[in-house]
Amino acid sequence: MAAVSNMRPEAESPAKSIRLTRARRAAILKALADPRRFELLEQIAKAACPLGCAQARAALPISAATLSHHIKELEAAGLIRVRREGKFHFLTLRPGILEALAASLAALEQTPCTGR
Repeated sequence: MAAVSNMRPEAESPAKSIRLTRARRAAILKALADPRRFELLEQIAKAACPLGCAQARAALPISAATLSHHIKELEAAGLIRVRREGKFHFLTLRPGILEALAASLAALEQTPCTGR
């Protein structure tokens, strides 16, 4: 397996202000509702370089099939990007998505009542 430590994340254009549709926000929240999937997302976020699937599996007590399922769910929700190099897969966070989710949740805060 190629050394992952010398790999750089894929070049990305600066994240514009991402607006999430209700359906996309629901898909993201559903994906994050699973504790193992959230733990996997944390592992990806903490990795200095793209996280290899073998490294992710070593950090989580789950089968390869379950890991594959969780990766597909996170990718379908738009939270991660999967780069395939031959038989190896490397996982990175999609820039701006978590910030957009946080902003959409912050917008739900109730404004104080000013009259009655």
